[in-house]
Amino acid sequence: MSEPFDLSGKTILVTGASSGLGRQICITASRMGANIIATGRNKDKLAETAGMSIKEKVEMIICDLNDSENMLDMVKKLPGLNGVVYSAGIVKFMPLKFANKKIINDVFQINCIAPIILISELLKKRLIFNNSSIVFINSIMSKIAVLGNGIYSASKSALSGFAKVLALELSSQKIRVNSISPGMVRTPMADQTAKILSEDAIKEDEKKYPLGYGEPEDISNTVIFLLSDASKWMTGSDVIIDGGYLIQ
Repeated sequence: MSEPFDLSGKTILVTGASSGLGRQICITASRMGANIIATGRNKDKLAETAGMSIKEKVEMIICDLNDSENMLDMVKKLPGLNGVVYSAGIVKFMPLKFANKKIINDVFQINCIAPIILISELLKKRLIFNNSSIVFINSIMSKIAVLGNGIYSASKSALSGFAKVLALELSSQKIRVNSISPGMVRTPMADQTAKILSEDAIKEDEKKYPLGYGEPEDISNTVIFLLSDASKWMTGSDVIIDGGYLIQ
């Protein structure tokens, strides 16, 4: 019997691979045998990701997902895919009265509009094989209200709704679509959030997590499950991984 979590022979596209969760997903998936196409805006950081992975299994493509034309050029370079992991994203914390159209557009572009356009183009060009898996990195902020987090929460809620409809649309091709909603994970994005809080505030916030803050591997291991044949009967789901935050 084959190993259900083995990704050997699978080609996986990972966005946001320059750092954080995207980087760890590349590292973990390559070690599980997948051939990785890692995308991001920063060539040097992508090279670091490749160096931390099994190098011969990682191909780097520089792409700015804020630039639709750049994204379309990237799609032209892609082979057929067995999986897509959309991990790129940004956070903007602010009271709504300080928001403006540019800030709203910037957050929605990378968190919601870009993944929709990317998947649409991949499907149009038939680059996602039948029996493949699409995974979106969402957030528990799509499910709870946190002061100053309205725009980010809205963008992630929109992505969640899109993922469920996409799962239904692609079910006839046995293409699975799921998302993961992490709580606070120790990544560069989390570090940006920490900059606006005091050290004492961070310690108090972590107390809200029965198992403490998460590590990137906690998310990448679940991504492996969703990419692998172990989850072949799972689609339209949003997996919450939050160290117990939402049970309190």
